Amino acid sequence: MNFITPAYAQAVGAAGPTEFVMQLVPFAVILVIMYFMIMRPQQKRAKAHQEMITNVRRGDTVVTAGGLIAKVSRTVDDAEVEVEIAQGVKVRLLRAMISEVRSKGEPVKD
Repeated sequence: MNFITPAYAQAVGAAGPTEFVMQLVPFAVILVIMYFMIMRPQQKRAKAHQEMITNVRRGDTVVTAGGLIAKVSRTVDDAEVEVEIAQGVKVRLLRAMISEVRSKGEPVKD
């Protein structure tokens, strides 16, 4: 008795263009899901953070990336602000290192 039977190929030849496209569809779906679940929210957070740090003004209470809570005493330029971390202790801080604005100060005087 012979238990081994010859195996024959079901489909011989090159795959057609439709089969190739169908193999790429799952990868495309994964990329779209990654964009909407990871990349797009990250871009929104970065845009909101950039808007927040550009709108920092004198009198705002901010939290730095290092965890210090400080009050903005003046804006030096577009990249830096001067903050007061204790009474009479003023330091210059890069705007990018501001992680949160806790409370708003008085409006800028003209």
